[in-house]
Amino acid sequence: MRTVRRSALIDRPTPEPSALPRRAPLPAHHPDPVLDVVVPVYNEEQDLEPCVRRLHAHLGETFPYAFRITIADNASTDGTPRIAARLAAELPGTDFIRLAEKGRGRALHTAWSRSRAPVLAYLDVDLSTDLAALLPLVAPLISGHSDIAIGTRLARGSRVVRGPKREIISRCYNGLLRGTLAVGFSDAQCGFKAVRRDVAERLLPLVEDREWFFDTELLVIAERAGLRIHEVPVDWVDDPDSRVRIVSTALADLRGMARLGRALACGRLPLSALRRSGGDLDGALPAGLARQVVRFAAVGVASTLCYLLLYTVLRPVTGAQAANALALLASAIANTAANRRLTFGVRGRGGALRHHLKGLAAFLIGLALTSGSLAALHHTAPGTGHRVELLTLIAANLAATLLRFLLFRAWVFPARRTTGPSAP
Repeated sequence: MRTVRRSALIDRPTPEPSALPRRAPLPAHHPDPVLDVVVPVYNEEQDLEPCVRRLHAHLGETFPYAFRITIADNASTDGTPRIAARLAAELPGTDFIRLAEKGRGRALHTAWSRSRAPVLAYLDVDLSTDLAALLPLVAPLISGHSDIAIGTRLARGSRVVRGPKREIISRCYNGLLRGTLAVGFSDAQCGFKAVRRDVAERLLPLVEDREWFFDTELLVIAERAGLRIHEVPVDWVDDPDSRVRIVSTALADLRGMARLGRALACGRLPLSALRRSGGDLDGALPAGLARQVVRFAAVGVASTLCYLLLYTVLRPVTGAQAANALALLASAIANTAANRRLTFGVRGRGGALRHHLKGLAAFLIGLALTSGSLAALHHTAPGTGHRVELLTLIAANLAATLLRFLLFRAWVFPARRTTGPSAP
């Protein structure tokens, strides 16, 4: 089976289809396979048969719905295709496809695109992840609670056995994702994921990578579109015979991050087509409040230090009130720009002018608070020293910062809500 080569992303935005319908649970008596578990393989003649037989037995004993296992061989040169064909003939509900080109992402893209099962999953052939987590992984998708589910080795409930080298690389990679693309999920690389088919049908055409960055790209796009990602702590034992080439994979991942970041910043991805309609509650719930508070606080500390420095420099030249106004204006513009990108994840130029005008309105409120407190200090205690002025301004800025965060969250950068008729 041959795959069609992807075309490069174009600079102009892709036309956006209608939004996803509201999530719904699958019926209790589903006539067709509910779950399609893809096992992508390349030259795995040693591990393939024990993996598939163990997976088939586990699903037969524990999974309450009909299932399918799809072995996706991408250009193996050993006995893997022969073993896969034999397993497909022997084990009920087992399928086999063969691709002419390598790439785990290519294998998953092809297998998921052709499957009609309402829930699509995949796991690595080495079975590093304990299969006991498979039902908890797919249950939120079957029930209609979530759009995507991922196994995570970095949650508190996870039990992981691996060497320090792989541990450091994994944590650095996920930390880099959080720092550059502002992701909220904890583990992008764990080979244990599932997605609802209606979501996959919209996501897969947007995912450009066909190799190891495929998972990360899919998750980042889904999260930016507001889809619900469920995380399941897993027990995971490192495979010492891993085929991943760390250096080349790391370089490809960095290129993928840069490409995806540019696409998001330029608004080239039709994210609104992935948002839920029909009264989905996701848009009504606070999105990443704790993370936003931490980032807003960090930006606030930096802008406050900038403000105090400017005020100290300008006061001898302009006087206290003018120095306060100029320093606050400059720091407020920088604060709005930083929070727009880092705290609330807004990229590109769309709406930038509106955001800065609203940010200036929040600045005027901060100016009123700080100037008012400064005027009150000079009225009640004439001749107050510079140190008391600074302490007063710090206290006023703290109050203004809290108010500014509330305004930013609710008014300047409101959480996107889905459109459509309300649920009955």
